[in-house]
Amino acid sequence: MSHVANVMISVEPDDRPAAEELSRWLQTSAMRRGFGSCAVGWVGSLNETTGSDTRWGGGKYPECDVYAGALNHADLAGLVAHVERIVWKHPEFVQLFVMDQEQVYFRVWMFHGAKLRQIAPEGREEEAWPNG
Repeated sequence: MSHVANVMISVEPDDRPAAEELSRWLQTSAMRRGFGSCAVGWVGSLNETTGSDTRWGGGKYPECDVYAGALNHADLAGLVAHVERIVWKHPEFVQLFVMDQEQVYFRVWMFHGAKLRQIAPEGREEEAWPNG
C-alpha cells in the first residue's frame, strides 16, 4: 500500500545545487514512514519544473526555480527537518510546499531566522468538511 505526498520547493538560482542534493537524499537516505524508526531509503525524488524549455502557460517562461515530486512513504516531519538543516545560500527565499495524502491543500514552510515555520494554517479541511 502506498502513501503519497506531493512536495515542491522553490529556491533562488544560487540554491539549485542544494535543491538537487535534497532530491538525491530523497532517493537514498530519507526516512521512510511506516517501516520502523530506523528505516531509510528511496521515497522518490524532486525534478526541476522550471527549466529553460518549460512553459507553464502564457507567453513567458517561469522566473523561479521550482522542484517537485510525488513522494511515497516519506516521513514528512523528517523531510522538513532535513530541509531546515541544509546550508542554503538564500534561506530567506526557500519555500517548501507539502501536501500529504489525506490533505487537499499545500502546507507552506519558510525560514524565519534559522528555523522553518509553517505559514499556511492546519485544519482547513476540517473547517470545510467538519464531519469528514
